[in-house]
Amino acid sequence: MKSMQSNFIFFLIRRIINALVTLVLLVLLVFVLIHVILPTPQAMAKVYIGSQHYTTAELNSVIERYGLNQPLYVQFFRYVIDVFTGNFGLDSLYKVPEMQLLDKFIPITLEFVLIATALQVVIGVFAGGVAAMYRGGVPDWIIKVLYLIAWAAPVFLLATLMQFAFAYDLKVLPALNMANPVLVPPKPITGYPLIDAAIEGDWPYFDSLLTHMVLPVLAIAIAGFGLTTRIMRSSAVEVFDKDYVKLAYMKGLSGGKEFFGTVFRNALIPIVTLTAIQFGFAVSGAVVIEDVFLYKGMGFFLYQSVTSMDYVAIIATTIIVGISVIIANFAADLLYAVVDPRVKLE
Repeated sequence: MKSMQSNFIFFLIRRIINALVTLVLLVLLVFVLIHVILPTPQAMAKVYIGSQHYTTAELNSVIERYGLNQPLYVQFFRYVIDVFTGNFGLDSLYKVPEMQLLDKFIPITLEFVLIATALQVVIGVFAGGVAAMYRGGVPDWIIKVLYLIAWAAPVFLLATLMQFAFAYDLKVLPALNMANPVLVPPKPITGYPLIDAAIEGDWPYFDSLLTHMVLPVLAIAIAGFGLTTRIMRSSAVEVFDKDYVKLAYMKGLSGGKEFFGTVFRNALIPIVTLTAIQFGFAVSGAVVIEDVFLYKGMGFFLYQSVTSMDYVAIIATTIIVGISVIIANFAADLLYAVVDPRVKLE
């Protein structure tokens, strides 16, 4: 028992070190790209100023304030410190601290991305399980065709088609915005609109948020459920072919009980790690989805930043998204080790 605990502690330490190294490499990559795009202190200072109208004194003041004339290793050290302390500087467009903007937009995106990822996994697991139970049959082929179509279609096209079908044609769901614009938003207690509306008991706004969230969530879930379906099907088919499953079937265990009681539990193990990857896809897909539905979260903010060449916001958002994916993969590694005791803690 003590040996297992020691192994898990060493496993945890290694995973933390791996996550930190990955994070440092991400920050280094962004730092290098910044200096490739903006090779001189003057070019970088212009980005921080965020205006075409400036004086030489203002330019020199920004260079001194941010240490842009320091050696690269000094700049990198300061940059790493700033990233780990959440100091990304002033937004060149809004003229407020970058984290102040991100604190507003991140919870909005995170809320619907987490729901979309969960739905994505549920659809993929169910579809993959059905395909495995009827492998080679009609249900298997239908599911293959459906997820291949969804997988091949660009996210923006899928979102636009759903918008036209359910909002403009059938008129059963709203087409744009996070909520009905005539409603007053709840006070930002946690920053998560659904939670804040529930805390305040503002059920009309809560209902409006959910209704407006349906299309963006479905668009991300349908666009990404194919990978989960494929992995779940392959995993379930592999488990179906195990001797202990065949033995259970020979003893009279029905197909449904066999799948849900034995196969499902074992086939689900790879999905734990895959969920972290799906979360990363959902976050990246949110950039396009939020623009289509005018859903004003981090993706919408990033799109605005790109179109207005707001480099400070682009850099900060890129790093935050990267950190989110690293944390998700770290959590998946831990869950994978907990869910499957057979996994070697290496």
